[in-house]
Amino acid sequence: MTYFQGFVIPVKPDRKEAYRAMAAKAAPIFAEYGATRTVECWEDDVPDGKVTDLRRAVAAEPGEKIVYSWVTWLDRATCDAAAEKLMADERMQPDGDVPFDMKRMIYAGFEPVFERGDAVKAAGYVDGVVGPAPGDGKDTFTAHSEKLDSYFLDQGALRVMDGWGADVPDGKVTDFKRAVAAEAGEQVIFGWIEWPDKATRDKAFEGMMQNPELTAITPGFDMKRAIFGGFTPILDTDHQ
Repeated sequence: MTYFQGFVIPVKPDRKEAYRAMAAKAAPIFAEYGATRTVECWEDDVPDGKVTDLRRAVAAEPGEKIVYSWVTWLDRATCDAAAEKLMADERMQPDGDVPFDMKRMIYAGFEPVFERGDAVKAAGYVDGVVGPAPGDGKDTFTAHSEKLDSYFLDQGALRVMDGWGADVPDGKVTDFKRAVAAEAGEQVIFGWIEWPDKATRDKAFEGMMQNPELTAITPGFDMKRAIFGGFTPILDTDHQ
């Protein structure tokens, strides 16, 4: 089964190019150890939430932007084996100072529960979502993903992916569980939708809100604590 790591990272606007360059340097090394794709997306539309949001997830400072990122692997075993090798690889050492606060970055590993479409065409826009789901609610989440994501694909989405938490570590400062105020027994979900452009995305979401069948679907996670945003890709190893 394929596997992916999801990341949310706070980056100052003037470090955008330094961040992209660092990611571009690291991506081929990830691939050498078994990664199949690396994608980095820069904040375009990240709303403030009443309970949780992507900025609070990484304790973003005033002016910082949010990066939504993922690395896909052949399977979890490949990812786990690569982790130790990457730590020891001198090529992973930064050329200068790291262009973001590593203490506030959050990351975790996920198993796909619904994956459709392909990356033949480069995405011009990406929607990202993270949320808390009941630990025994994987089947409900999968069913919800299949119904909603099938609609998005029909409306022009290039690719959709929804993942179920498999390795969600606790952090000292920030982590995915705190990001969505996860309660005891809950699991974290992480997903994204790749679109050709923002206009296609906006039209699809407008149609969804006007479709009673879609709005009546039982959510597979707590929407009130979910965090989400819209992003523009700045690095995609499938399209360089």
